[in-house]
Amino acid sequence: MILDQIRTWLNSNGVQFREAHHEPTRTSEESAKARGEEMRIGGKALVIKVDDVFRLFILSADRKLDSAAIKHHFSAKKTRFATPEELLQMTGLVPGSVPPFGAPILPFPLYVDPSVFENEKIAFNAGSLTDSMIMPVSDYKRLVTPEVFSFAAAS
Repeated sequence: MILDQIRTWLNSNGVQFREAHHEPTRTSEESAKARGEEMRIGGKALVIKVDDVFRLFILSADRKLDSAAIKHHFSAKKTRFATPEELLQMTGLVPGSVPPFGAPILPFPLYVDPSVFENEKIAFNAGSLTDSMIMPVSDYKRLVTPEVFSFAAAS
């Protein structure tokens, strides 16, 4: 189970984190309310197919995705979200439950918008719609090795 993998990985790396078990949440607004955190703290994780490659993009939950910036960055002809079926097949997860981690948790190249690093914490659904984690952004930065570029627009 991805929640257990994340918990084990964070613990083995000395990360202090808080878990929140809550009613199922489907939107960033619902998740923020359930966690008792501001929406901007949320790390929105989106699996997007850029031309022929699925990639994982993380942005602050109070921002919107700028798909034109992604196309430009990769000189891509097309982008689209992974379908629920593709996401389930590749990760065992449903939309809204994807955590903001590439390897060793998820098998995707990881890209993070600078908006995530403007916050002291990052909160995210941890492999389910009913389990969230909140951790320091400094630890998130230490653990992940993303490519960082701007692909978020103000909501």
